[in-house]
Amino acid sequence: MSILVVADPWAGLDPSIDATVGLVAAAQDLGVAVRVCTPEDLSVVAGRVRATARPVTLGPRARGADHRWLVGTPWSRLGTPQVVDVADAVQLVLLRIDPPVDDRYLRTTHLLDLVESAGTRVVNRPAGVRALQEKLLALHFPELCPATLVTADPAEVRRFVAAHGAAVVKPVDGFGGLDVWLLRDDGAALALAQSATGGGRRHVVAQEYLAAVQEGNKRLFLLDGEVVCAVLRHPSPGDFRIDAPSAPAVVDDADRRIVAAIAPLLARHGVAMAGLDVIDGRLIEVNVTCPGGTAKADALLGTDLSGAYVRRLLHLESSTRQKVMAAS
Repeated sequence: MSILVVADPWAGLDPSIDATVGLVAAAQDLGVAVRVCTPEDLSVVAGRVRATARPVTLGPRARGADHRWLVGTPWSRLGTPQVVDVADAVQLVLLRIDPPVDDRYLRTTHLLDLVESAGTRVVNRPAGVRALQEKLLALHFPELCPATLVTADPAEVRRFVAAHGAAVVKPVDGFGGLDVWLLRDDGAALALAQSATGGGRRHVVAQEYLAAVQEGNKRLFLLDGEVVCAVLRHPSPGDFRIDAPSAPAVVDDADRRIVAAIAPLLARHGVAMAGLDVIDGRLIEVNVTCPGGTAKADALLGTDLSGAYVRRLLHLESSTRQKVMAAS
């Protein structure tokens, strides 16, 4: 069996925490050959997608004291580039490009549509990633979310903050906590709203600030609509933004209601891997473009989430949750 990972440049990944590296390590442990390439390594000849891809081999790694993996130097070895017909050469393509979903990302999804049409599974489905915008997806289920506003108007943001006392404001196309603001109902709110919206030129998502975040932001890891693991993350000291996983989380009835509501939509769009962020029983965001956190969870909890994902995606097993939790 063989997998192609379409990702950002390999040398730029952090092997101690990166979920893509964790998936590659899991595949290697299963004896699955892995090739890697960037979007720029893809081409189409006579309607067939080709990739100039390099075989990758990871060195030894071990769980560290927290959410990180300990790796050596060098931590991986890349083989000689080979041009392959993707649909013929591999059984699975993992789309692992970090957001934003910009022109580069969209072009890649259109190329990978051809791979899927030729009979090779792409995870997540390229058309599904295009259709489901991460910051806006949760708004299909307003009854599950905190009060939320999407606007480019700084005055409207200011009124929303006044109505709710405080709000977290983030760009619609942002990721990784970049350009995320906490606006309070004070004299600085309008100026911050002006900055966040680029003076009215950029849409933002404003969500009611939930003080319960201090008790933890819960990340639910989904595979094919099933919760296979959950972790708690807390704000960084002196900050409101979420830090690394800190503890396992209990999946409660509120979480199950959220998953039951959203899983059919994910399935319709071919989104096999997803990460749901939940605070105090309310859905904050759904990660579908390049869901992360799996390697951190495995290092912290001793689970085998990455391995269970790969086994399920390659149809090597059917019961994922038991395999994940049995490793803990």
